Amino acid sequence: MNLQKPSIVLTGDRPTGPLHLGHFVGSLRSRLDLQEKYKQYVMIADVQALTDNFANPDKVINNIYQVATDYLSVGIDPAKTTIFVQSKITQLAELTVYLMNMVNLGRLERNPTVKQEIKQRGFEKEVPVGFLCYPISQTSDITAFKADIVPVGQDQIAILEQSNEIIRRFNRTYNKEVLKEIKPFLSQVPKLVGIDGKSKASKSENNAIFLSDSPQLVKQKVYSMYTDPDHIKISDPGKVEGNVVFAYLDAFYLDKEEVKSLKAHYRKGGLGDSSLKSLLTQTLEEFLEPIRQKRAEITMNYVKDVLIQGTSRAQKVAQDTLNEVKGAMGINYW
Repeated sequence: MNLQKPSIVLTGDRPTGPLHLGHFVGSLRSRLDLQEKYKQYVMIADVQALTDNFANPDKVINNIYQVATDYLSVGIDPAKTTIFVQSKITQLAELTVYLMNMVNLGRLERNPTVKQEIKQRGFEKEVPVGFLCYPISQTSDITAFKADIVPVGQDQIAILEQSNEIIRRFNRTYNKEVLKEIKPFLSQVPKLVGIDGKSKASKSENNAIFLSDSPQLVKQKVYSMYTDPDHIKISDPGKVEGNVVFAYLDAFYLDKEEVKSLKAHYRKGGLGDSSLKSLLTQTLEEFLEPIRQKRAEITMNYVKDVLIQGTSRAQKVAQDTLNEVKGAMGINYW
């Protein structure tokens, strides 16, 4: 009997700063659910982060423990989820080299996600090869752990499609089903807008509420949120679309029917921005306070131990996969 193996999840974050509410609704919330159902690996992607921060490595180095602490403080359980540091798994680099042969330069350059990110970073004609090869590196990261579920935002779908192209070509070339194809797992809130209302919440745009923010800073950020500029008087009808306060209430306020009622009231007029921001501040505080309490209990020695143990487990799994890959290629010489 050919029983299907249970699914494996891989996901991760670039350690270029602390994690924020956008990370929570986009991926961390899913990871908490997925770790109860599947074997899960979470990667601190320092190698990937260095592709566009190579001249400022401290930005990456100084955030390894910060990101790991964020994971632990929201409830990622190292007994259920293997947390590891990408650069410590040298097998990933070797696997990436083999997978480079499965895709041509033109296909990499046509990837819409890569094209958009190159434009955002202003690389133009001076694109680091490491950055351009990100879809190959990510394919290596995923396949090394035989992961077939990857929580992503909508903007990363094109990357996973290219990963599957690489996987299919490898399996076809060597006539062995060594690498598993990937399914994206989309969050119910794949993107959280920044507090300025201009783009998604982002560390680089400085428009996010971080999981480690103090109560005073959270309140300050909430009260600076973009709402409806034409909603001058409380009695004025207001626009819900594009109103950042409602976007965050949609994501974090538990009573969805009450949010619908508030939206109707706001559209009609008679509901002030200040009262909505007060409600949102209270909502976010109820969400963030347990995270702060957990963070206060976490020591750096504990974080280091979690990373060392998780990385050790990940190394063994990646080596097993690399051995299979080299066996399929016929280059296990002895």
